[in-house]
Amino acid sequence: MFKKLLLPVALLFVAFPLFSQTIVNTDPENRKAILEEFTGINCQFCPQGHAIANAIKANNPDDFFVINIHQGGFANPGAGQPDFRTPFGNAIVNQSYSGGGFGYPSGTVNRQNFPGREMTAPGTTAMSRSFWTVSSNETIAQSSYVNVGVEAEIDINTRELTVHVEAYYTGNSPQSTNKLNVALLQNNTLGPQSGGNMGNNYVHMHRLVHLLTGQWGVDINTTTTGSFVDETFTYTIPADYNGVPVDFFEAELELVVFITETQQNIISGNGAFATYTGLANANDIRINEIGEIMNQCNDVITPTIKVQNVGSNDATSLTIEYSVNGGAVQSYEWNGELNSVSSQTIELPEIQYNLQANNTLVVTIENDDDNSNNEMTLNFDEAVESNYELDLTIQTDNWGSEVRWNIKNPEGQTIIQGGPYGNNQTINVEIELPNNCFTFNLIDTFGDGGGPVSLADSDGLIIYSTNGNYGSGESENFSVSNSPLSLNENDEMAVLIYPNPTSGILNVQTKNNLNITIFDLTGKQVFNTTDVSNGNQIDLSALNTGLYLVKMNDGINNSTQKLIIK
Repeated sequence: MFKKLLLPVALLFVAFPLFSQTIVNTDPENRKAILEEFTGINCQFCPQGHAIANAIKANNPDDFFVINIHQGGFANPGAGQPDFRTPFGNAIVNQSYSGGGFGYPSGTVNRQNFPGREMTAPGTTAMSRSFWTVSSNETIAQSSYVNVGVEAEIDINTRELTVHVEAYYTGNSPQSTNKLNVALLQNNTLGPQSGGNMGNNYVHMHRLVHLLTGQWGVDINTTTTGSFVDETFTYTIPADYNGVPVDFFEAELELVVFITETQQNIISGNGAFATYTGLANANDIRINEIGEIMNQCNDVITPTIKVQNVGSNDATSLTIEYSVNGGAVQSYEWNGELNSVSSQTIELPEIQYNLQANNTLVVTIENDDDNSNNEMTLNFDEAVESNYELDLTIQTDNWGSEVRWNIKNPEGQTIIQGGPYGNNQTINVEIELPNNCFTFNLIDTFGDGGGPVSLADSDGLIIYSTNGNYGSGESENFSVSNSPLSLNENDEMAVLIYPNPTSGILNVQTKNNLNITIFDLTGKQVFNTTDVSNGNQIDLSALNTGLYLVKMNDGINNSTQKLIIK
């Protein structure tokens, strides 16, 4: 799968004085830490491992590298799921542990044993995620007897990858033969991930797709002080791995190179992102997508766009113009760094528009070498308008404890929420809301959906409905009109109490201070408080579940509202 260029192997591994290296440092350096993270798309806690690894990388961008290896039962794809496994994963994982107790996510740091941190038997290398940070930091603080440099480029037309690796020994290896390993990783792959709360749009990073040097690397036979290694590999990247596409404009390809003493004990390594040749234009920015806009009941939106540099020159600024429904054009000047073939998501300033039943957002970027990809449109609709009395029905599956839901106002405040629930139950919730725009959010904490769910008003208008295939969650905007719960500017006694139903804390929105008395359906007074002002919270957690009447008096007028305690 690869061939070596330049000189025969016997001549490549020679003492440094005969050559002048270009990319490797000849001064003594500390070790680079290489985390081989064992993961899988059906592993509930693997996103926590990804987050830990990303945090280590953020703190040590030049000294720490991640290789995500999808392997084991959690990586076995279910129906319709992508296959991220490789032929190399089993052997790497199998040498890292012994006996039972092995779990995911786990990983090795430089394939090294850290006593007391083993996931299984003493002397093994696999560790739980709680030990990755301390082990990586300790590794980075240690000196190394070999330095590694790497650079890579891809011809976008022939799909040929060229990887140039240099290594320089600042000390003697205890082994007469070391192993050079070159790993190819793919980034930005969208797919499912249990626990990721993103449905099929979880962004998989640092995913191992191939080892250019085979399972355990190629031999380095000169490992004494002053030895210089100069090696070049070429490899034709296929159109896909296990049916998962490799689109150069979507997949950010990364190389991680490391040297081992045997199959274990990574001495040090390095990494690089591939650069591209054969691009059609020098200056070419394109709009890849406009972020989804839900149905709207407000006349203000904050669009996001994803742009990509598909030219050979880097870009540092971009003029973006956008409008809705043919209204006033808004202009935004973006400044940053957009390297060749890299992408950037840009949040545009909010824009006000005239809300219609059907709406169109148009985004245009400045002229460049190819203007055919400089404009994109997105259509979105007006949200449904319901009455104020809503019925939420949830049918749980065998995992009712994963179900959550909430309704939020335009300020992002949760008005009412529910879950988790029992298994195989039917939950009915009656809700009353004031006039406003709201967002209903349905959540599955495992990320695989659940049973059917519907939200409708008392007139039968369906606001949201699903058969249970909602992944990690879905959201829907809607508006409420003609509610008696709304504050009216001309009604001095108007009062809003929320959330309703409530499980404990009741919020009060009012113009004048109130006396509040609560009665059960027998007419018995169960709660009384005085001098309640706007923004006060009342703790009703001591009351039993059921329907109550809330009577409010501001000294002049009276008001009565129904309240459900659940």
